[in-house]
Amino acid sequence: MLAIPTTTLKAETGSDGEIDVNELIFGHIGDAYEWHIVSFGDTHLTIHLPVIVKSSTGWHVFCSSHLEGGEEYEGLYIAEGGANDGKIVERNAAGEEVRPLDISITKNVLGLFINSALLVVIMLGCARWYKKHALEQGAPKGGVGMIEATVMSIYDDVIKGCVGEDYRRYAPYLLTAFFFVLVNNLMGLIPIFPGGATVTGNIAITMVLALCTFLFTNIFGTKAYWKDIFWPEVPTWLKVPVPMMPLIEFFGIFTKPFALMIRLFANMMAGHAAMLSLIAIIFITVKAGPVINGSMTIVAVAFGIFMNALELLVAFIQAYVFTMLSAVFIGLSRVKEHAEK
Repeated sequence: MLAIPTTTLKAETGSDGEIDVNELIFGHIGDAYEWHIVSFGDTHLTIHLPVIVKSSTGWHVFCSSHLEGGEEYEGLYIAEGGANDGKIVERNAAGEEVRPLDISITKNVLGLFINSALLVVIMLGCARWYKKHALEQGAPKGGVGMIEATVMSIYDDVIKGCVGEDYRRYAPYLLTAFFFVLVNNLMGLIPIFPGGATVTGNIAITMVLALCTFLFTNIFGTKAYWKDIFWPEVPTWLKVPVPMMPLIEFFGIFTKPFALMIRLFANMMAGHAAMLSLIAIIFITVKAGPVINGSMTIVAVAFGIFMNALELLVAFIQAYVFTMLSAVFIGLSRVKEHAEK
């Protein structure tokens, strides 16, 4: 961690001194090549993350501090505005901004590493408790007991009930998905390092999660599942000569994981944006006078606390809904022939 002067930090206020609400919101919930920790007066404590890109001149590996303040380093710089806003770009022979292959360790990537390590530590800690204590000693208490109750609830009520006969085969993935989403959701609500990274508010993360469910659903689908897609039990005129229902069913293969991706991404990003918008009211109403500003500060803080508590509930709900819908989709792919029932 390095202390850097405030002049090198991207301003969140306009030239007239008014706060830029869009920059405040999207600057905090968006990805970045550095992780701002805390400010001490005119000094900011920031973690500068490694930049790893392959441009037209080859591979470049350096610290993101070289790009601070819009400076250019080795022909690379962070774009301001446009389609590549906030991303590392270079200029081609025509002078146009183009994005190189970027595999840098950004804020969301580091947050993903930290949250994943935390999840592994929690689960290995529970496994260690069971290894040291015999089952005859009774049910575990404290954190281990809470984890066990959560696992059994998801296992019995969601996985077993939605998947069907082969539920044991998919239980490891579904339980992993639940706790992965839950831990990332909760860590995103913590305002200080190592929390604060809106991992599940990044559509790339939710896309990979939805892709995993898509693969589990379709790779292990039964013959009856694919038969119901390409030759469903509907009147023949809906299948021949125009395969209307097969096309609709085939399109549904892709809309299900797409709904999973958008649902989780939109809910988590919207919650963080709402809380930041409430906080921004305090700074927007400064010029309105102490009475109005003081009143709106009280309202903003009260609603901010309420939204934070609501987001805590949403963190559990979204993890539960993602796991339940994944289990339902997998269960539908395990359908058997009607004659066998």
